[in-house]
Amino acid sequence: MKIFISPAKKINEEKILYDNSKSSKFYFQKEADYLINELKEYSVSEIKKLMSLSDNLSHLNFDRYQNWNLKSDKVCPSIYMFQGDVYKGLKATSFNNDQLDFAQQNLRIISGLYGLLKPLDLIYPYRLEMGTKMITNKGKNLYEFWGNKLRDFLLDEISNDEIIINLASNEYSKSLNLKTISNKVINPVFKDFKNGRLKVISFFAKRARGEMANFIITNKITNCNDLKLFNYEGYKYSESSNNEIVFTR
Repeated sequence: MKIFISPAKKINEEKILYDNSKSSKFYFQKEADYLINELKEYSVSEIKKLMSLSDNLSHLNFDRYQNWNLKSDKVCPSIYMFQGDVYKGLKATSFNNDQLDFAQQNLRIISGLYGLLKPLDLIYPYRLEMGTKMITNKGKNLYEFWGNKLRDFLLDEISNDEIIINLASNEYSKSLNLKTISNKVINPVFKDFKNGRLKVISFFAKRARGEMANFIITNKITNCNDLKLFNYEGYKYSESSNNEIVFTR
């Protein structure tokens, strides 16, 4: 089973203690180097326009690109770097060694800069969303830059009958071109009853996706039928289709 999640805009800027003997290196070094070298040519105002950032965030990310250094003390495993709603649900700092090993084997984070990350891959703080319309040597945006590289890397990692659990947002998951692979893909969907109907509320769904990833990892789930046992903050299994499993509350 492979579980995919999105990164987060909010980054942990504090120094994190971790077991360096377990850390790993991300695969797409050449691609990340290229993107960073391109971003180093951007001025603060150009970064602000490209990413629609505030003045403060534009200056912060300008400094990050200029000082990008994978040997810096700001480097840490990707699973601890991100701090958004998904990661609040994931609760990675609570994992024991066995659970962390399971996560390293099965969890992948999709990144606009780093491509695909294992939880213990060491990364430097950054901001580069997959939907950014950044012109590169491959085209007019990051989807064209990454092309089929992420999908091909995924195919090298998984067996023919391995199931993919897609907990990433559409912005990130479409970079995997999942419709072009034969493996079964399951998209968990979390809906709330509001104003007389069921609908996905982004704030709650993000947290629930992280909780689902935590549920899979802490219970070392390998059978997709066991996903139906997920129960978080009132979300309960409702129905399934070919590629969706729906939880409602």
